[in-house]
Amino acid sequence: MAQKPSVPKGTRDFSPEEVAKRNYIIQTIKHQFGLFGFQPIETPSFENSSTLMGKYGEEGDRLIFKILNSGDFLKKVDEKVLQHKDSQGITSQISEKALRYDLTVPFARYVVQHQNEIDFPFKRYQIQPVWRADRPQKGRFREFYQCDADVVGSASLWQEIDFVQLYDAVFSDLKLNGVIIKMNNRKILSGFAEVMGAKDKLIDFTVALDKLDKIGEEKVKTEMLSKGISEASISKMQPLFELTGTNQEKLEKLGGLLSGSEEGTQGVKELQFIFNAIESIGLKSSKLDIDVTLARGLNYYTGAIFEVAAPEGVAMGSIGGGGRYDDLTGIFGLKGISGVGISFGLDRIYLVLEELGLFPESVNKGIKALFINFGEKEALYATKAIKQLRENGISAALYPDASKMKKQLNYANKSEVSFTVLVGEQEMNNNKYTLKNMISGEQESVDYSTMESILKS
Repeated sequence: MAQKPSVPKGTRDFSPEEVAKRNYIIQTIKHQFGLFGFQPIETPSFENSSTLMGKYGEEGDRLIFKILNSGDFLKKVDEKVLQHKDSQGITSQISEKALRYDLTVPFARYVVQHQNEIDFPFKRYQIQPVWRADRPQKGRFREFYQCDADVVGSASLWQEIDFVQLYDAVFSDLKLNGVIIKMNNRKILSGFAEVMGAKDKLIDFTVALDKLDKIGEEKVKTEMLSKGISEASISKMQPLFELTGTNQEKLEKLGGLLSGSEEGTQGVKELQFIFNAIESIGLKSSKLDIDVTLARGLNYYTGAIFEVAAPEGVAMGSIGGGGRYDDLTGIFGLKGISGVGISFGLDRIYLVLEELGLFPESVNKGIKALFINFGEKEALYATKAIKQLRENGISAALYPDASKMKKQLNYANKSEVSFTVLVGEQEMNNNKYTLKNMISGEQESVDYSTMESILKS
């Protein structure tokens, strides 16, 4: 029996229409990346496991797809490791490479490896697929594209200010108005951990806190208890759950709550600087919101944290995120290189634009003109015109078979072709073309230059 075709869970095929829409988003993002001075790079789809493992926390490590070594991969595994069924030990011996989990860690590796060729501060963008062994659900896939922009080699907060504007510029270009750019600072979270007396549990604290919008306050507290954070410590962080008001009011309350923590106070000052600058510069269509429960759960953030939410009324997870990482390159031996970056969630942005009907009609258009095939002589005559149209930037094609006209016109309709061109013996004798508008149904006999002018309009 023939095998039933399928794709792995969490992956998808994309139709021509879907690819066109995705390219529309990517080109919009690329355009703004260029305006903001970012340069493109690419890195391999898989890295050495040692490059990726241990960089995303315990939860992130579990979601990394490992690649089995080629050949008899079990042959080199220690017998004791096999007998004890030590999964971690076995994995380290049978898998030396892994699919990239994100673009940030490979970028850090790139910077260190190419440090002598790079002028700092280095602004790069990267648009490539990443893979995560996550549970597939709406807006969450196992294979998806990330669209990242990062700056390394500068600790200046003007970079964070630039990224807020970059988010706003991209979403404004996509006509996705009303997105909420949430910001926090890892120093504020560290300050709270210090005030709670749980500084040694910072990672457990932030990983649990990052789930607040998914599982709610009580379950977050339960997870913290399970990680060894005491009830007394958790009670001290209650103001974190109850912080409300304008951005300025939140900052003032945070200043009071964290007055006993030098690191926490520094985080508040950094947010204040960014907020004041954005207030002065202004945003086109987005809203900046300080969210002190925002953690993002990734170990390498050290300063500002970004997360972008879709406009109110759209049920979707974050459509962008990022933050400051002061010493990410240090894990590869290059110390003292500060970086900050953001990412756009292409797949989720696609779903939001689709739900709100924001894709331009022109994105879905197929070829502009389809020439009907009446036979060999007519096809050759048509092909000469098609060549000229293409040279002048007009998409055109010949139906490949001399089928019944009804079949060819049905194909044109299904392909959303704007015009069909009929060329018979009469048209060839008069050096003309019968041009049919597939929307209005009107048709007229025109010369080549008139046809080109109509198709260009």
